[in-house]
Amino acid sequence: MYVLLVASAFNSLTQRVHAELRDHGHRVAVELAAPGDPLAETVRRHHPDLVLAPMLRTAIPEDVWAAYTCLVVHPGPVGDRGPSSLDRAVQDGETRWGVTVLQANAEMDAGDVWATADCPVPPVGKSDLYRGEIADAALEAVLLAVERFASGTYVPRPQEPAPARPFLRQDERRVDWEADTTERVLRVLRAADSQPGVRDHLLGADWYLHGGHREDDLRGRPGELLATRDGAVCRATADGAVWIPELRAPRTAGAPPTPRLPATLALGDRLPPLPELPAPPDGGPYRPAWSDIGYHEEGQTGFLTFSFPGGAMSTSHCRRLLDAYRAACARPTTVLVLGGGRDFFSNGIHLGVIEAADDPAEESWANINAMDDLVEAVLTTTDRLVVSALGGNAAAGGAMLALAADEVWCRSGIVLNPHYRLMGLYGSEYWTYTLPLRVGPGLAVRLTSEALPLGAAAAHRLGLVDRTVPCAPGDFADETQRLAVRLAALPATASRIAAKKATRELHEARRPLAAYRAAELARMRRTFFDPDASYHALRRAFVRKERPAVTPPHLTRAAGERRGVTGLAASDAAPGPGSC
Repeated sequence: MYVLLVASAFNSLTQRVHAELRDHGHRVAVELAAPGDPLAETVRRHHPDLVLAPMLRTAIPEDVWAAYTCLVVHPGPVGDRGPSSLDRAVQDGETRWGVTVLQANAEMDAGDVWATADCPVPPVGKSDLYRGEIADAALEAVLLAVERFASGTYVPRPQEPAPARPFLRQDERRVDWEADTTERVLRVLRAADSQPGVRDHLLGADWYLHGGHREDDLRGRPGELLATRDGAVCRATADGAVWIPELRAPRTAGAPPTPRLPATLALGDRLPPLPELPAPPDGGPYRPAWSDIGYHEEGQTGFLTFSFPGGAMSTSHCRRLLDAYRAACARPTTVLVLGGGRDFFSNGIHLGVIEAADDPAEESWANINAMDDLVEAVLTTTDRLVVSALGGNAAAGGAMLALAADEVWCRSGIVLNPHYRLMGLYGSEYWTYTLPLRVGPGLAVRLTSEALPLGAAAAHRLGLVDRTVPCAPGDFADETQRLAVRLAALPATASRIAAKKATRELHEARRPLAAYRAAELARMRRTFFDPDASYHALRRAFVRKERPAVTPPHLTRAAGERRGVTGLAASDAAPGPGSC
């Protein structure tokens, strides 16, 4: 069946729907809807069997839904209506929520219901929830709705009339630091973690606060800043304190939107002297309630966890993670697990920090070299097995960081984007070594040039991933720990480690890792320091969340059924990492 996805952005959910529908044998294309665009003409040009809207901020016009069956994915249970469904669920402390696939008609979110699925709401940020439990429920409902539509016999059921809840405005998100409990502050911050943030006044200026984590021990006058930790600031509540990792300055008249930045970087000279309270890189006896990097052990297995907002890794993030990685490698373990959290693994260099830098070219250069240093450390670890554990999505240099490990495990609901082209970059992180090693040179070229997302099943089939773990987002860490401890106990693991050292020496003799790095960085440097390179405009557009004027051509071409995943036949898949 030919399915046209109509979306406001090719976001994480749209990408996952795109990837999984292809995995189910459908042809899929994407059109990005913008106000004023002739959507009816666009849809007629595709003439799809079904129009599906995974994430759409505007109404589908009547001349489209009257001519084609149009199914809308709404991130709320049946009867919930309005544009801030998920924000309200998180801020109101709902413990269960759901997704409804409904038919577009003249009234927003009021059409007949084709499928529903419910899910738990754990105490996490809205964006984490959206990429995790909500995305899982959405795919369950979407696949059921598509199957029902394809049958030609299913009759959707009408909804009961219900009023739409209004947009959640900043006055409802306001934090009263004198009166609000830590629990209430966390719910407000989490409900706005990615967008739009919580507007607040701090150190003489207005800011948007993004993200929030509980602090167990620090206390102070409500609203007071108490400490810093790795770019985050700790702020006292009425009965405790919270860590706020990112801030964003309000947009001024006539100026472009500002990026989210690590809080201490955003505050700059406004920040008063505060104690820096880093978490011990080796875990130690003290385990703070929140840190973006952590380490613990179970028997002969070490677990180095990390979680950076939006999956973006600045120069500082990379250097701190490298220090923690080296500390983990000094421990007497047999297996080291890198990652294992429930949200983003990594999306590569931090475009927001780069854009805010005095010299974006120099910061780009520093950031990519810091990423390369980290990847090199993983590639040259020969005294233990390293496992990359992806509980969430990975893209660009973050995907290549994962491939540096001996094994890549991922949750069954993730999406991989192993390419750089859409940001105008050639890429580094030793991808010219690791990607062909896993999938073969031909497929490596096609994956990086087609620049389409891959679901976990397709990534496993093509050799990018060694194991998929079918579990809920919140269960991935425990499942990974169980599997990794078992791997460390296997008698064959010692021989694998010995063979790994010999293989690395053989590959180094054929072509040193330094040669791959030098060739990649030569091309990256030319791009970074060329003011006319497309990277700079693409980076600015990404950071400012500018919508493209037209849908990129690689999305409008139907991919799927005829050639298999992303237009690649199954026969294009290469054997595992030992094939080259």
